[in-house]
Amino acid sequence: MSKSRRNVRFQRRANGERRPSVSSDVSDGASEHSSPTKASAESHPATITEEKPPQSDYEKKKQTFITRTIWTFVMIAGFFVALFSGHIYIIGLVTAIQIVSFKEVIAIANVPSKEKNLRFTKSLNWYFLATTMYFLYGESVIYYFKHILLVDKVLLPLATHHRFISFTLYVMGFVFFVGSLKKGHYRFQFTQFAWTHMALYLIVVQAHFVMNNIFEGMIWFFLPASLVITNDIFAYVCGITFGRTQLIQLSPKKTVEGFLGAWICTIIFGYFMTNLLMQSKYFICPVNDLGANILTGLECVPNPVFVPQPWSLAALGVDKTIHIAPMQFHILAFATFASLIAPFGGFFASGLKRTFKIKDFGESIPGHGGITDRMDCQFIMGFFAYMYYHSFVAVYKASVGDIIETVINGLTVDEQLDVVRGLSKYLYNQGAVSETVLDCLATELKRR
Repeated sequence: MSKSRRNVRFQRRANGERRPSVSSDVSDGASEHSSPTKASAESHPATITEEKPPQSDYEKKKQTFITRTIWTFVMIAGFFVALFSGHIYIIGLVTAIQIVSFKEVIAIANVPSKEKNLRFTKSLNWYFLATTMYFLYGESVIYYFKHILLVDKVLLPLATHHRFISFTLYVMGFVFFVGSLKKGHYRFQFTQFAWTHMALYLIVVQAHFVMNNIFEGMIWFFLPASLVITNDIFAYVCGITFGRTQLIQLSPKKTVEGFLGAWICTIIFGYFMTNLLMQSKYFICPVNDLGANILTGLECVPNPVFVPQPWSLAALGVDKTIHIAPMQFHILAFATFASLIAPFGGFFASGLKRTFKIKDFGESIPGHGGITDRMDCQFIMGFFAYMYYHSFVAVYKASVGDIIETVINGLTVDEQLDVVRGLSKYLYNQGAVSETVLDCLATELKRR
């Protein structure tokens, strides 16, 4: 048997390997001469950069909370600046929100590796968005500003043929989509086509009704939006205070107690907020001047829904009459929908995110996720506000735009001139125009 070497010991390297180390001067000297690089490294020790220790869960939550709080105040400030600056700024804000939301929703179903082989997939998505917005915005502008569009020589053809133009634009996109179908990618392309149209319906179409609410009066936009935000806040507060029973599996933190408690709080908030908003004509008047703001205000005859009416309490055994605006009763319906139905828009969004295994729709808002994460309940609430307003609140009467539209589309030129003659005589008899104006108008009409 060979004699074992007692002077040999083994050391472990950083990577877990063992190397022999002989404790003799000869071995050490040989090692030094055979490794000039090592000697150089020992004479000039390397500078070791000290790595920062990873953040704890507490630090991460703290940083997220700070970021979320800062951006919450930024969003609130930006919203109120746009709200008080005028209707055109709120319209711009809603437009930006729907575009970003559309981008976030279609992005979650995107497959980059397949999109590289299909050049026009993303372009078609944006084309269908532009076509849909052209149709919907055009409908709103024509409806609310027909008295301006129908008397303009250039805009008249666009207004009278708006729907056919919109249909033609959509069909062009449809034909291009069918022509771009590529073998081996049919499933992906049709999935994108269906997904794009779903996003158009759930986001762009509903945002269109929110836009119409702005034209009908700022209160029909601001009040529904504030009810949803209030309900969300009180659902959280009541949930962590009284919550015991889980409401729905899609959102495990939602509780029945928080759901019902938020309903009561939202009704109370809606009552006082409605009282406040009804004091300002800037909020209750329909848009008749896009340049108006909170300082200039608007002038109109208020809708009867905002005018206090006498209500007798004799049916309750009380000999007393109180004055309440009908809007105070309507706000019960708005608050109930915002509390019991609108949250299901958020549950729908939660289910969609779980399907694609994502936490947020995007990162548009630091600390909050995407725009869609904040707007998931607002779109359906705005849609409800539009339908409710036109079903139970709106006062339908002939407008200048309606009369002009009827005259232009339903009468011949000679009949239109007869209308002008008749109106001029009526205005003269009412003292609205002078005899000179009547004579000048009659002279010009005789030349026809």
